[in-house]
Amino acid sequence: MTSTRVPLAGRTASPRTARAINDRLALQLLKDEGPLTAGQLKSLTGLSRPTIADLVERLRGAGLIAVVGETGADRRGPNARVYGIVADSAHVAGVDVRARSVAVCVADLLGHIHAEASLPVAADAEPARAAEATVDLVRRAARKAGAERLHHIGVGAPGLVDPATGELAATEALPRWHRELSTALQGAFGAPVLLENEVNLAAVAEQRLGVVRDRDTFVLLWLGHGVGAAVVLDRALRRGASGGTGEIGFLPVPGTAGLPSATGCDGGFHSLVSSAAVCALARGLGVPADAADDAPAAEAAVRAAVEAGERGEPFLDAFAGRIAVGAAAVCVVLDPGCVVLGGEMGRAGGAALARRVEDRLRRLCPLRTQVRAGVVGGGGVLRGAVLTALDAAQNQLFGAPWPTRPFRHADG
Repeated sequence: MTSTRVPLAGRTASPRTARAINDRLALQLLKDEGPLTAGQLKSLTGLSRPTIADLVERLRGAGLIAVVGETGADRRGPNARVYGIVADSAHVAGVDVRARSVAVCVADLLGHIHAEASLPVAADAEPARAAEATVDLVRRAARKAGAERLHHIGVGAPGLVDPATGELAATEALPRWHRELSTALQGAFGAPVLLENEVNLAAVAEQRLGVVRDRDTFVLLWLGHGVGAAVVLDRALRRGASGGTGEIGFLPVPGTAGLPSATGCDGGFHSLVSSAAVCALARGLGVPADAADDAPAAEAAVRAAVEAGERGEPFLDAFAGRIAVGAAAVCVVLDPGCVVLGGEMGRAGGAALARRVEDRLRRLCPLRTQVRAGVVGGGGVLRGAVLTALDAAQNQLFGAPWPTRPFRHADG
């Protein structure tokens, strides 16, 4: 038998590496296309029949795929077995952590959601107890989903996540229990915990499930209680040296009473588009807004303006002008080609707000930029956390991503 090391693009692959690459390719096809026969896998990969047979038996032995049916009843000869990924061979959890609440979602290896739960958390909750309550919530959701263990846990939280340590930066503006949660989850479940900024996870969800599935490069503007941005360039999240990419609330802009500082974003872009600023703008232009001035109040005001038709146009025009000031600064630096309006206010404004922002950007910025309203909804951060955990679990179980071209052994 000749050597099984086969050159590809100037490289060689050992038999073990070739098997890993082909296994990953087959599993990716089964995940993306659904159940397939061995013949279909052969056609899609270009691998030989013996190689496919070995691959199938190897993946069945690992418990990653199983026979899920048969096909070929309308032709002569035995029916062909149809193989599919064993979805319940692993489970992951997503956790969305807010200042006064936490939400949990548990999914199987194919991303099917099997359990969701949430609970309020008091603003003055003792950190250890809040973390313990969250752990218990995840445990109950996992039990409901039928998960014996969790393979990975994705967590979305406000604030800066240090790229070097994976830890949430300490700040007096956020509850202490947020920083303790990752350690508590790791200790309780023994699963890797992947902590990510909430706006980044919302961008992941929009790209995989939402309005920018056709875009490799875009910026998501989060318009909620505060303002933030997620930057995706060539399908990769860009976090920055300290995890601070997208902290555009600190962006100095015209139209504010002063300038932001290193310790506060008052006077920055935050002062134009935060929930309190938008509620004040709404009241000044005849749109009712609750005195709470929080994200739900601002969301309701934006939605009311959209539903009011012509009567709401002065407010929507003014709000779009404010958004465009910050968006233009981002666009002339990054040239993302597309800006997504996310968060409570972005989704509430929908196409009516997005259209106005795009029009104003056209006047401010020489770079052509589409503006789209986010569509994933209020669970975007949670879905992004699940997707992040799912990617990590699949990479560990399927093998790290490889080139999509299969490696062939001497048998073809």
